[in-house]
Amino acid sequence: MTDRITFDGPVILGAGLAGLTAALAAAPRKALVLSPTPLATGCSSAWAQGGMAAALSDEDAPALHAADTIAAGAGLCDPAAVALLTTEGPAAVRALAALGAPFDRQADGGFVLSLEAAHGKARVARVGGDGAGAAIMAAVIAAVRAAPTIEIRENARARRLLQDETGRVVGLIAEIDGVLTRILAPAVILATGGVGGLYAVTTTPAQVRGEGLGLAALAGAEIADPEFVQFHPTAIDIGRDPAPLATEALRGEGAILRNAPLGDKTGRAFMADYHPARELAPRDVVARAIHAERAAGRGAFLDATAAVGAHFPHEFPAVFAACISAGVDPRVQPIPVTPAVHYHMGGVATDLDGRTSLAGLLAAGECASTGVHGANRLASNSLLEAAVFGARAGRAARGLELGGEPPLAATPTPDLPDAALQILRQAMSRDAGVIRDAEGLSRLVGVLDALEAAHGPAPTLVAAQLIVRAALARPESRGGHFRADFPATALPERTFVTLQDQEAGRAVRYAAE
Repeated sequence: MTDRITFDGPVILGAGLAGLTAALAAAPRKALVLSPTPLATGCSSAWAQGGMAAALSDEDAPALHAADTIAAGAGLCDPAAVALLTTEGPAAVRALAALGAPFDRQADGGFVLSLEAAHGKARVARVGGDGAGAAIMAAVIAAVRAAPTIEIRENARARRLLQDETGRVVGLIAEIDGVLTRILAPAVILATGGVGGLYAVTTTPAQVRGEGLGLAALAGAEIADPEFVQFHPTAIDIGRDPAPLATEALRGEGAILRNAPLGDKTGRAFMADYHPARELAPRDVVARAIHAERAAGRGAFLDATAAVGAHFPHEFPAVFAACISAGVDPRVQPIPVTPAVHYHMGGVATDLDGRTSLAGLLAAGECASTGVHGANRLASNSLLEAAVFGARAGRAARGLELGGEPPLAATPTPDLPDAALQILRQAMSRDAGVIRDAEGLSRLVGVLDALEAAHGPAPTLVAAQLIVRAALARPESRGGHFRADFPATALPERTFVTLQDQEAGRAVRYAAE
């Protein structure tokens, strides 16, 4: 390991929208961004299709956006976090537009706004139909590269958080271009994304597999709501890893879910069997409906031939390209779809400025849990959360100074070998997926324990353990967490737990309000 480096400003782990927004907001303080991959790759932000939800029209208001967010969150949203997100949301979208994000515009300059599932108003600002994430990230990356206060190191991974004897986070061990480096800093901001790579079927980059969550838990940070994993209903089922996404906006445009391809007389639109809102029902409902149709052997196909048809190449170019590459022409054929892990509502517990339970450690974006999403994220609130809370975390870190205590001795956390990771991914999809029960979750705990005994407490493995043990400890169904053995909704409480609590068999819950 090289001699230690002392950096006079926050070190930000992750270069998605939350991390880069935090870096910009930390100015005039210096910020060091560590990214495991080249910028604009390996982060979920760049893959987001739907857009950013905000009350941007005269017919809408933050209070209406808040009401829809809370309704989707199935009783577990923190009202203060939701109020902040929806109130600051319009300014966040306009700030990104000012950076150069090319949102679709009307002739009068207003935003083109789309309707998505569980929204009462058309409020999703898009770019090129389904290219919001990539276009927004391109504008933010350009601003970050031009900022004199921001240093970027690619091919860099965090391998352990460093703490002093009080528990304060005072830096980290990073692996940069294969070399272990000890970095001391006044603050570390986790912006490492979600947990999709822990599952065999996911819409997120493979590198996004809960490492920040695991590192924080190993340091003793409090974790909130890890059991709540959102499955996007309509990943494109063409055998790819990760699975391409058929954006929620397709159903907003009128696409219909059928249980057999066009021309098959046995096929029918099935969503009316599951929810009165049909295709615009909340994501968890649609995901379970598709899961049920597939499990029954009928299949699931998203038919946009009438709703979009010939306009596909222009209106939804990313979906169109993915389908065509697999021999499916969505202009005239329905798209085969399957639920896939898409978002983690849980994460490192934070306040509204990104502060965690550990001094010196902040978190923002998908790896954090502010309580804004509750048990089920509302469509297109994720990029908005990254922008709003990323900026708040950057501003909070700006005023922190390095403490006087030296870091305790520490060694890098172990890595999980690829063969073991694949065992983990298959087991997670099988037993902690769209539908769960005690038998499967208990079996999965055994798999995880065996992997830890063989390979040590790798952060990815720790993240999986947090999800699974919390899912086993919640004997109800709510939002993204559905227990076949406890189908009723019964516990209106958030989960707050530490890794140490879980290992000792303790799960602490506090009321949501």
